[in-house]
Amino acid sequence: MLRNMSYQELWHRLAPTYGEGEAKAIARMVYEVRYGLTMSDLLTGQDANVPHGELEQIARRLERCEPVQYVLGEAPFCGRMFHVEPGVLIPRPETEELCRLIVADFESTASPPLEKCHILDIGTGSGCIAVTLALALSGSRVIAWDVSPVALRVASDNARRQGADVRVEKADVLHHHPSSITHHPSYDIIVSNPPYICASEASQMESNVLDYEPRLALFVPDDDPLLFYRAIARHAQSVLRPGGMLWLECNPLYVGRVADLLTIQGFDQVQTLDDQYGKPRFVRGNTHHPSPIAHHPSPNIP
Repeated sequence: MLRNMSYQELWHRLAPTYGEGEAKAIARMVYEVRYGLTMSDLLTGQDANVPHGELEQIARRLERCEPVQYVLGEAPFCGRMFHVEPGVLIPRPETEELCRLIVADFESTASPPLEKCHILDIGTGSGCIAVTLALALSGSRVIAWDVSPVALRVASDNARRQGADVRVEKADVLHHHPSSITHHPSYDIIVSNPPYICASEASQMESNVLDYEPRLALFVPDDDPLLFYRAIARHAQSVLRPGGMLWLECNPLYVGRVADLLTIQGFDQVQTLDDQYGKPRFVRGNTHHPSPIAHHPSPNIP
């Protein structure tokens, strides 16, 4: 009979691949997310009850550098767990910052309330941004776009599981003319974390990203790094209501160029903001002639 694999044995097994610190974090996530065991549980030997066969399969996948979030099928984002699988990007801490910045910016504008805050998330992936904003901004109505069938399914599932008012639609901003969506209301916020890594940067990326995460959601041509930003800005100018906000997550190498693009496209109050690591990461802008924006209760983001 096979003996069960302990937490200590798992991280020792993973250490040659990841290094000791990361191996411990991954092993702890496995026991916490899959088996509901806290660190206190592990220290008191409750990992002895974990089935060996399943854990052996998990260990083998992790040894091949498959991201632990795909192995477990879940990833944390803004205090909630989101379903993820190959075909959608794993949510990053920087994108959590983007959501917090959007909510704080929106909350800081005190004016008579609207019946609903209309939000468009372009390139939704797992739906983590759309769901988080829908739950954080009371009275919001969120539409989430993507072109990937996997992303559309996963985002819809996450919205349903979290009880968020999000409508997921198949749409490609590169080939979407505003006249074809006149049935939609004007938006108060448009947000996007589009593909922004140039193909030439692939050699600098970790294998667990390059070998497993969807290239469709990662890469842009070397000769056109602003491909998606131009299309998003053009679309936003057509469908954002006066005073509406556009928020973008960017490659730090091109934040300045994205900000210049928004200024040229006619956005007001264009700003660049750093992420928690001090890298320029986000760009925001407003459409002309601000009109009242709703003031909502404090955001439900941890």
